[in-house]
Amino acid sequence: MAIGPGAKAELAPAGAKRKRRWAGAQAFVFLAPFFAVYVLFTIWPMLKGVQISFFKWTLIRKMEYVGLGNFSKLMQDAEFWASVWHSTIFVLLTTPLMLALSLGLALIANRHSRLRKLYRISFFMPSVMSVAVASFLGLFIFQPYTGLLNSLLHLVRLLPAEQEIFWLSEVSLSWIAITALTLWWTVGFNFVLYLSALQEMPEELYEAARLDGATNGQIFRRITLPLLAPITRMIMMLQIIASFKVFLQIYIMTGGGPLDKTRPVIQYIWQTGFRQNDLGYASAMSYVLFFILLALSALQYGFNRRKEAD
Repeated sequence: MAIGPGAKAELAPAGAKRKRRWAGAQAFVFLAPFFAVYVLFTIWPMLKGVQISFFKWTLIRKMEYVGLGNFSKLMQDAEFWASVWHSTIFVLLTTPLMLALSLGLALIANRHSRLRKLYRISFFMPSVMSVAVASFLGLFIFQPYTGLLNSLLHLVRLLPAEQEIFWLSEVSLSWIAITALTLWWTVGFNFVLYLSALQEMPEELYEAARLDGATNGQIFRRITLPLLAPITRMIMMLQIIASFKVFLQIYIMTGGGPLDKTRPVIQYIWQTGFRQNDLGYASAMSYVLFFILLALSALQYGFNRRKEAD
């Protein structure tokens, strides 16, 4: 029996719906393992952490319910706020330097040169190392007497033979060493982001500017920097969040010393939870840090939206 045009029109949407359902079922099958792992190892620990923060909780057993006691204790904990300030110092030291360094390296690697591939590999290679490897390398570089940096300074006679610089034993020098190691190790990721943005620049704008007699400095200030503003804001936000979560390189290089003057907030949370056996208080501190980062991200997002609107 022949099927009229009206019946064909009714069958077509039904077939399309079946295809969409089948595609949705296939997508669910592929996504289900990841979703299960994500819920098990991310969502569930976050919810469990909220519960723990309201208890006096140890590694062995749950203690009594204390409500907001952990949070009120935290507000009066001078060591916690000192560690937050140390993390803030690290953010203030690394973020502007990271932006300038990664942009400078991207400009070098984006130039038409026979060494362009070498530049790109060299600038990115340190970022493939783990934080532990990079930190122990930092120890080898900055330790006194046998460290690489002091040995080079002795070799070129910038440092007298009988004198040593204790990079990891003085507060100001420790921050310099930690910052230098972190910049060298992590600059590769931001370098790639800037390099990708530079490669997407419309070449006709540069050609028109050169025809109008613009210098390289004017081109950089008036064209390159404004076009890089969105990626710069994104890198800044990512760098602030990452810097606030610093822990292992400081722990390996200085242990938070001297006299806990470089101890970041993540290290203090770890010490409270696993050395002092107070998971409830450590969990409360973790969520305060989470809301600090959330507030910073919201401020940065609002600032970015206003800039884009302008």
